[in-house]
Amino acid sequence: MRMRVAAWVAVTATVSTGSLAFVPPQQISVQRGQSPKSAFALKRTDGIVRATAQDEETKEATDTDVDIPVALEVKEGDALDVEGLPWWWSLVWDLDMMKRGDAGTDCIFGDSAHVLRTNIEQIYGGYDSLDGCPLAEGEITDIADGTMFIGLQRYQQKYGSPYKLCFGPKSFLVISDPVQAKHVLRDANTLYDKGILAEILEPIMGKGLIPADPVTWGVRRRQIVPAFHKAWLEYMVGLFGHCNLPLIDSLNKIADTSGKVEMEEKFCSVTLDIIGKSVFNYDFGSVTNESPVIKAVYSALVEAEHRSMTPAPYWDLPFANQVVPRLRKFNSDLKILNDVLDDLINRAKKTRNTEDIEELENRNYNEVKDPSLLRFLVDMRGADIDNKQLRDDLMTMLIAGHETTAAVLTWALFELSKDPEAMAKAREEIDRVVGDRVPTLEDIKEMKYLRLVVAETLRLYPEPPLLIRRCREENTLPKGGGREATIIRGMDIFLSLYNLHHDGRFWPEPDKFDPERFTRPYKNPDIPEWAGFDPRKWDGKLYPNEIASDFAYLPFGGGARKCVGDDFATLEATVTLAMVLRRFEFEFDPAKASTTGVDIMDSPQNLEHAVGMRTGATIHTRNGLHMIVKKRDTSN
Repeated sequence: MRMRVAAWVAVTATVSTGSLAFVPPQQISVQRGQSPKSAFALKRTDGIVRATAQDEETKEATDTDVDIPVALEVKEGDALDVEGLPWWWSLVWDLDMMKRGDAGTDCIFGDSAHVLRTNIEQIYGGYDSLDGCPLAEGEITDIADGTMFIGLQRYQQKYGSPYKLCFGPKSFLVISDPVQAKHVLRDANTLYDKGILAEILEPIMGKGLIPADPVTWGVRRRQIVPAFHKAWLEYMVGLFGHCNLPLIDSLNKIADTSGKVEMEEKFCSVTLDIIGKSVFNYDFGSVTNESPVIKAVYSALVEAEHRSMTPAPYWDLPFANQVVPRLRKFNSDLKILNDVLDDLINRAKKTRNTEDIEELENRNYNEVKDPSLLRFLVDMRGADIDNKQLRDDLMTMLIAGHETTAAVLTWALFELSKDPEAMAKAREEIDRVVGDRVPTLEDIKEMKYLRLVVAETLRLYPEPPLLIRRCREENTLPKGGGREATIIRGMDIFLSLYNLHHDGRFWPEPDKFDPERFTRPYKNPDIPEWAGFDPRKWDGKLYPNEIASDFAYLPFGGGARKCVGDDFATLEATVTLAMVLRRFEFEFDPAKASTTGVDIMDSPQNLEHAVGMRTGATIHTRNGLHMIVKKRDTSN
């Protein structure tokens, strides 16, 4: 394997006369494995310069070609010194703490250190990358303005997939290709875990489904997935409608007064209420009230986002949780939330009525006093009802299931408000199928266009915009529409859903809001490894999934660790949109839309846009979705 000396490494050529000449170091190639300082004896044969490199420690000689600019006078016998990494560099990696773990096991410090070593040798020593991927170069502002996913898209357009992104001691391979995504998420999923994501979320979610290690995940998934059965989902649709009634009442009151409303906040409130009732039978009442519990929920959400965007985990430092004000507040809020969850778990356990899964699925949920997911998990015969594990599961569902749906609703209303034709189609379907009723599961199935509005919103604004993995065992990433790469053990990965969903090779006119694109087949002959999009493959499903798109569309991830609440979220978003759009007209608040020189109809990627975009765990608005709401005349 060859290395190329980086442009800033000091290289000198001492000619026979004793004079000193400077050689552009990027023109000299040597072999990986040579010591950082080697002597090169140069020879010119038939116009080609060759060097014999002698290691100053072992005296071992290696022949290699050297590409020297024609303008440089090189005489036979000239010597070059290449100085890059310090003499003690190789000694560090013999220390016990730097030993690497066994393939397929959880990564340890030595594995992460090895990744750091290869990056330093590539950047500062001029070595070729072990993974064979280019190193992205740019300004820190590309990823530090709250729109990191947009910066990753710009790099993808320049470097392809995958490329390597380094900041601080951390590095990530950024994957933006469906063939490669399928490899990581499905075909070779046992070779990866959640890595840094699990480390970030462990203090908040513990060993809930999202951050759980593979062993814990396998056990918990087998217990949680049955809870999302058809009878329960059918009952939940009615519950979603019930939870929307306070939102409808609130919007009616606003329409009767100023008409000014910030809809992102409203959607966050209604989705929090839905999660509270459906997951653990708790009434947050956040549409109309504010309490310490609600504030604690948002504190956990904000902290999860903050940690996902912070390269160095300062919260793990000794005494940080006692000294740093932000962490003291977070821990206080987390205690409030944990106390509520523990109380709910204890109440459920006191009234436990164990049944087999089949019996639980056959319950009449219209007559059950507590139809929550917590009730199902506690009553399941043979289930793990340890308070800590149940608390982790509930916290995970609360955070993951609340904010993501709120973001989808916000961006759906934003896009529909920009597209009168799409809004008219959605309303015609709602009026025809549902009218003023609370939607049922059968109604949702019949409202295909409205479900496609949700799907297209998730394509344009994936929640989250990135999936994170860590390699547990070295493997080869297929080429797909990018480049083949070697994924070394310990390497962290950003799987950019935003890049996948906005790539014109997989989605014609990728920046256009077009819900009906999912009804049309598409295939790209330039990428034969990608099977294309086939709408027939999502027949009978609520939304176009990763199978229909051959992993070019991943709104809920894919493979074994795909989100278990995909149908739940789709139903929740569709019910809320149906009830809100049936009853109200919306337009952008002109007082807010005119505050910048950017047209409100333009992409919100622009930092000066009146709505704007920022991200943490999900894609939010930067400035809120400020609207004028009016009651809709449905008499005709």
